[in-house]
Amino acid sequence: FSIGGSLRIAQLKRLGKQIAWINLTEATGAFFLTTSVLALFFYIAYGTGGVSSSFWNLYFPVALVVGGICAATAPAAVLAIVREYRAKGPLTTVLLGVLALDDAMAILFYGFTSVAARSLIHHETITWQSLLLIPNISILLSLSVGGAVGICLGWLIRFVKSKDAVLGIVIGTIFLTSGLSASLGAPPLLANMMLGFVTTNFVRHYEDLFSVVENIEEPIFGMFFTLAGAHLDLQVMKAAGWIALLLTLGRFTGKFLGARIGAEMSHATPEVKKYLGMALLPTAGVTVGLVLEARSVFGVSEVSELMVNSVLGSVVINELLTPFFVRFSLKKAGEITFK
Repeated sequence: FSIGGSLRIAQLKRLGKQIAWINLTEATGAFFLTTSVLALFFYIAYGTGGVSSSFWNLYFPVALVVGGICAATAPAAVLAIVREYRAKGPLTTVLLGVLALDDAMAILFYGFTSVAARSLIHHETITWQSLLLIPNISILLSLSVGGAVGICLGWLIRFVKSKDAVLGIVIGTIFLTSGLSASLGAPPLLANMMLGFVTTNFVRHYEDLFSVVENIEEPIFGMFFTLAGAHLDLQVMKAAGWIALLLTLGRFTGKFLGARIGAEMSHATPEVKKYLGMALLPTAGVTVGLVLEARSVFGVSEVSELMVNSVLGSVVINELLTPFFVRFSLKKAGEITFK
């Protein structure tokens, strides 16, 4: 909701080209680099001798699906750091814009790769309907729910004067948006981003709505980081530590190079070109949700468990490194206004 609320139409008109290009290139870069690194690892480990068929029918589909999942970037950790240091400037604006679009890209990539993986595993024919229609419908449903609830919020909030009542209305609206989108099989995260976007651009006195949310952000972010740290399971790291490290390196390299290419193509500022890629490390909610859903593609098997543990291990590594890299990027760009 807060990420969506940071996207003013005036800013998007000014920086929309940069956000669109960078989002496309960094998500695609993360997908290709992660898939390539993981496929190479599986090929070296399992693709020689008499198991080459299992590589193409099992291990390569795993690499494909994990690559699609790794396109996602978790906005909550970045937003917490931006709020803490009261960061403002071109890098911060582009960063938040890219984060708002990243999960939509990850859902699209996952939709494509899961269909391709099923076809490789079960020797099925890929149809355009399964490849394009289902992922796009999910995203459109999510955006429609967020937009519709946002319009209703704009009408309702005119009759509310008390700040305590405003806070209750906003929280209830976020819960309603999440519940409706989840019931329809659409991503709740995207729906709430759309809710925030509609609120900040089309609701009168939107500042009052976001100011009451800011008053309760600290404990929410505190719980978020506590839950992120709770994922640090030593057994998981032991089971898939090296693969998790490879995923982290492949994803970071893809996002860093992709962000740099997109920034060059869109003629972004030097600060965006140099430092944006370093701030795209965090991965949590959507990544975890997608990898758990991906188990249905491969069934209950050792490879499926290896995939889940590797991605969870990568999530832990990324969440631990995120505060340092995001703060470093914002500081180098000169956009930290509170120390």
